[in-house]
Amino acid sequence: MSRWLCLLLLVCATAHAAPDATPSNDSMSRFLHEKALLAQFEEMRSNVAGRTSDLVVSAMGFLGVPYRRGGNSAETGFDCSGFVRAMYEQTVGLILPRNAAQQAKATEVIDKQDLQPGDLVFFNTMRRTFSHVGIYVGEGKFIHAPRSGSQVRVESMDESYWRLRFNGARRVTPEALARQ
Repeated sequence: MSRWLCLLLLVCATAHAAPDATPSNDSMSRFLHEKALLAQFEEMRSNVAGRTSDLVVSAMGFLGVPYRRGGNSAETGFDCSGFVRAMYEQTVGLILPRNAAQQAKATEVIDKQDLQPGDLVFFNTMRRTFSHVGIYVGEGKFIHAPRSGSQVRVESMDESYWRLRFNGARRVTPEALARQ
């Protein structure tokens, strides 16, 4: 992710270095292409997309791991936010905050209809917003560590329990995490 940040800083610095010249989108694209930065940016974007697919596949490897309040590893068990945090750290290399409410605050709000595999879904399961979190896997389903006595599993967001408690969807982006 540091390459992406360097690219962004370079583009911003270039734009500020010549305030009188307001390049059009075409000239900016040409500049980036000439400097081979556009190709690097596209490669990084596809890597992030690929990593979210890897994230879902990796998360599926933890099906059956027992729930444990405060847990954040397969050896000790997971709670919901510990599971999400561990998956993002191990697969994508991003470190999310520890609890569901903090994870909601540190991520980008998206519409439910815009959900993509790897996005986060939040629920009100304890009479407070963002008290539960899972990872969207596609086709209206999410993977999560549900509660004591249970295990990491995939469930449908269309089940009445989850549909009634849905709080929102979020996307994990390096930019949103950097603002925290």
